[in-house]
Amino acid sequence: MKAVVISEAGGPEVLQLREVEDPKIEEDDHVLIRVAATALNTADTLQRQGQHPPPKGDSLYPGLECSGTVEAVGKNVSRWKIGDEVCALIGGGGYAEKVVVPEGQVLPVPHGVSLQDAASFPEVACTVWSTVFMTSHVSKGKTLLIHGGSGGIGTFAIQLARYHGIKVFVTAGSEEKLAACRELGANVCINYKTEDFVSRVKQETGGKGVDVILDNIGGSYLQKNLESLTVDGRLFIIGFMGGTTAEINLATVLAKRLTLQAAGLRTRSKENKAVIINEVEKNVWPAIAEGKVKPVVFERFSLQEATEAHRLMESGKHIECGECQPGEGKQRNL
Repeated sequence: MKAVVISEAGGPEVLQLREVEDPKIEEDDHVLIRVAATALNTADTLQRQGQHPPPKGDSLYPGLECSGTVEAVGKNVSRWKIGDEVCALIGGGGYAEKVVVPEGQVLPVPHGVSLQDAASFPEVACTVWSTVFMTSHVSKGKTLLIHGGSGGIGTFAIQLARYHGIKVFVTAGSEEKLAACRELGANVCINYKTEDFVSRVKQETGGKGVDVILDNIGGSYLQKNLESLTVDGRLFIIGFMGGTTAEINLATVLAKRLTLQAAGLRTRSKENKAVIINEVEKNVWPAIAEGKVKPVVFERFSLQEATEAHRLMESGKHIECGECQPGEGKQRNL
């Protein structure tokens, strides 16, 4: 099969499409999927730079989610059969024509969604549901601030939060990106380049702050995030685009009884991922089937164009993410 290989740690140019061995089912509860599409994630660019390796036992090729058709199943697999159209949360291997996945990390393609577009859901759905809902327990009538509102996590979180009756605040770096967030349902849109988000949050909440923050920035935003939370507020950190170290005033945490949490998805056990997948199918897939949460795909690339896809992602010009598909040619969704 063909797969995108990281020839060495470095820039987008180190991505090379090569002929490699087909993956084989070596565990009885695994499924072999012929990939129709994969989605680009920031983790893919970090892996390419040598900073975010796949967990032991997972494919060395990048790609944390995919959609496709079941081509083979292990002898203990009961739900899936050859020919089923599915999407999956994977530890690696999406940038390839085939990938092997534990049965518990496979989902049906949501009703009304194309096989290709289904690739854009597993990683973001599992990230948002496991952090904002399963752990931070945001609920109807509460407030949520999403940093990076125009990215893949952000565009999904906006739609899902609005579906559940949550007031959504977002930050983004351009009026074009804020307009996209507003169109998806964001209530308060803040340009972090021209406006202090702490002041705007306080203004919009009568000085109280928001209930939950989903943050992909980390260090440089930490104290500001604490100041933006209300009493008993929860901060959930899922990335470190602004660095991994910070100095904070612990008096703020104590006075407002704040909770700081952080977690990744890729390094969780397959058992834990299966729990999240089950919750996502029960609680998120119905919203997608109703058309209340839709895929937001900025641009489509072939596997041969993975280098170009990474360059686009790192330019910061995209809204949501791109998809890579086996085959020739490129379809632009601008």
